[in-house]
Amino acid sequence: MKVVVGLSGGVDSSVTAYLLQQQGHEVVALFMRNWNDASVTLEDECPWVEDSNDALMVAQKLGIPFQVIDMSELYKERIVDYMFEEYQRGRTPNPDVLCNREVKFDVFMKTAMSLGADKVATGHYARVDSTCGENGKEIFHLLAGKDNNKDQSYFLCQLNQDQLSKALFPIGELTKPRVREIAKEIGLVTADKKDSQGLCFIGKVSLPQFLQQQLVPKEGEIVEIFEDSPLFSEEVPPFSSKKEELEFLSRKINYKKADGKVIGKHQGAQFFTIGQSKGLGIGGHKESCFIVSRDMENNIIFVGESHSFPGLHKKALKIDNSELHWVREDLRLKNGESMNVSGRFRYRQELQNATIYQYENAFYMEFENPQSAIAEGQFAAWYIDDELIGSGVIS
Repeated sequence: MKVVVGLSGGVDSSVTAYLLQQQGHEVVALFMRNWNDASVTLEDECPWVEDSNDALMVAQKLGIPFQVIDMSELYKERIVDYMFEEYQRGRTPNPDVLCNREVKFDVFMKTAMSLGADKVATGHYARVDSTCGENGKEIFHLLAGKDNNKDQSYFLCQLNQDQLSKALFPIGELTKPRVREIAKEIGLVTADKKDSQGLCFIGKVSLPQFLQQQLVPKEGEIVEIFEDSPLFSEEVPPFSSKKEELEFLSRKINYKKADGKVIGKHQGAQFFTIGQSKGLGIGGHKESCFIVSRDMENNIIFVGESHSFPGLHKKALKIDNSELHWVREDLRLKNGESMNVSGRFRYRQELQNATIYQYENAFYMEFENPQSAIAEGQFAAWYIDDELIGSGVIS
């Protein structure tokens, strides 16, 4: 087959290209230039320059055609602007999930297909398999990578059947140490290159610094809520239905300044996320304080002391039907149906036992055990065994 590889200048995509070549495919490398502004990165020069040079050296070593495509305008519009908007609203977006849905497996994939590609490959630690459905139609399965420590299926949780039908993830069967070994064995320049940190394709970015480009700092108050607050001792009401109970379990507590005590100042609620403990500048506590809520209208951050603070934990989350996505459309729940699954709402979070419920006006995920720092805007994903079958944005 003719396979276009998204060569990023890292070791994972380098080995991906090599493995495909070994399998006898005609491999073409494309480097996506997604960012042009060096002012927000933490290095002296924009990291894409170094990355594209490394990608070019890998392509030359493997003897495969190499091309750079500029997607910075699209990336800004679909990813960066979305991020600013979400933070402004007091939500916690995941740019990597968006980048895969909107850039790599949409515009990049279409570009690859226009070059006559049969498939597109990336260096993700995930796997794609397929089976024949009841109606004879091929069903594609998005499976976790074999390396539990590096599994990146979560980042691909918004892909659909059509995208999966054209996707290849050759290193999904390997562990990271083995990928580095292969790169060393064949003398690739990327063999010992550190994994990229920071935003997808932008490089090492200081997130507050990045957000301050567009979101104006504005001083606000930090209010501490205490464990013995009457907000946490209200009696659980009797429920007339499971839906009513799920609505209660996933609800957001609306804290007010009068519920606690002002203990500090901050430079803008939009620069912080639920569950964050660093960068608050709060002293005089035995244990760390964690952000439990943000009042965007009044620019107040509410915090509670310790990991076990009751306001930090919830047993259920809610997703609006408009932000619900099924990778496996054939498994989509109908109104009133439920299913036992494993779920997560953060990359690298261990899968948690959960039950999902579909109702006419919303979708819920109820966990067996209370979960810490569930934040609006994050993607929740659910699995059956090691197959990711659906995802959605927490509302």
